[in-house]
Amino acid sequence: MKLGLVTYNLAKDWDLETIIRNCREAKFEGVELRTTHKHGVEPNISQQRRLEVRRMFEDSGIVLWGLGTVCEFHSPNQDEVKRNIEVCKEFVILAKDVGAKGVKVRPNALPKEVPVQKTLEQIGRALTECGKFAADYGVEIWLEVHGHGTSHPPHIHTIMQYCEAPNVGVCWNSNNTDIKNGSVKEYFELLRPYIKSVHINELWREDYPWRELFTLLKNSGYDRFTLAEIPESQDALRIMRYYRALWLELTR
Repeated sequence: MKLGLVTYNLAKDWDLETIIRNCREAKFEGVELRTTHKHGVEPNISQQRRLEVRRMFEDSGIVLWGLGTVCEFHSPNQDEVKRNIEVCKEFVILAKDVGAKGVKVRPNALPKEVPVQKTLEQIGRALTECGKFAADYGVEIWLEVHGHGTSHPPHIHTIMQYCEAPNVGVCWNSNNTDIKNGSVKEYFELLRPYIKSVHINELWREDYPWRELFTLLKNSGYDRFTLAEIPESQDALRIMRYYRALWLELTR
């Protein structure tokens, strides 16, 4: 397992040079660039800039693990769903150009006026379209365990059963909804075959069984990134160093 950083929100106001420098200094190995942040890596950048971004990461030794989007496919408005699919495809092309492994998407709600199963199927079908498109570019799609109602792991499992693209997986998000009787084991095992990326957050939280999660990840053979998604700080580099120290203790 490797430790990385989500720019949401610690690094939201950092340019790429600062992100890379701080990750190197704090010994974080990779990063997920969340859309709308100061790094500016968005689908509207030029081919020249895409090449520059790719080279910056390749030369730095920091892995550009993924691009974090807000693409979501739960809306009852089909035009809105189609718009989000097209935006996701733009990010897929961007990911290929800048050398990112995957594109993170999310469900965000269960519309009250629509049967739950219908919404879950709709999300799964949209992921199939995005995933098949992404496969042609060698890019993965990661569905974040996210949203009111949709963050319930059995719902994420149902979505994945409707999805017919093997390069689509789950981004475990370390939510309280993962926990059942003090443990994440049941829901981890439910989603384990699909986990392709992992978000972690405040490791000091005693209500989340971090050591159990990391043990489950290790025992499952997970050798990818666990990405810190933590708040802004005026002393960010120091926070990152302390964070890594705690991560090393919890993962050993």
